[in-house]
Amino acid sequence: MDPATLHRRTVESWELRVEAVPTDRWESPTPCSGWDVRTLVNHVTGEELWTVPLVQGSTMEEVGDRFEGDLLGDDPVVASRRAAAAATQVVDRAAPEGSVHLSYGDERLGEYLQQLAADHLVHGWDLAVATGGDTRLDPELVAEVAAWFADKEELYRSAGAIGPHAEASGDPQTDLLAAFGRDARWAAVPG
Repeated sequence: MDPATLHRRTVESWELRVEAVPTDRWESPTPCSGWDVRTLVNHVTGEELWTVPLVQGSTMEEVGDRFEGDLLGDDPVVASRRAAAAATQVVDRAAPEGSVHLSYGDERLGEYLQQLAADHLVHGWDLAVATGGDTRLDPELVAEVAAWFADKEELYRSAGAIGPHAEASGDPQTDLLAAFGRDARWAAVPG
């Protein structure tokens, strides 16, 4: 699957989960240590907002701090939807051989889109499990992200971007989550 299609499909999957967040679950804990549902959605919304200027050629220094803080306002679902639409539109119009300027230097656009797709997919599971939603991930997307991540896992772990590898089971979704440091048995504590 080409990176732009993978990006679009994982964004769409993410957005379905945002749309399904019950109004009383925005403060629920997530598998992301220290993050509640609103913080998680704010994080991914921020990534979407960053995507537009980065794909258009801006550097991180040029973007500055404009996407810091609360990006969701009074209507997190609408804010998330708008950011996702803008990101997918800019990606769909981008030249596949393009590049983006990231914190560690220039990166191929395709690689950046793989990174975003992985984040959308795994955080989609985080969001679903935190809100009592559908935690089943599209097997095709799981396979695509797992194939890409196989060579990146130790780099991510050594950089502190993911936790220790959790228990694998042989199930592709569970194993992908484990590679990203997630325990597929995680459940929000009612309260």
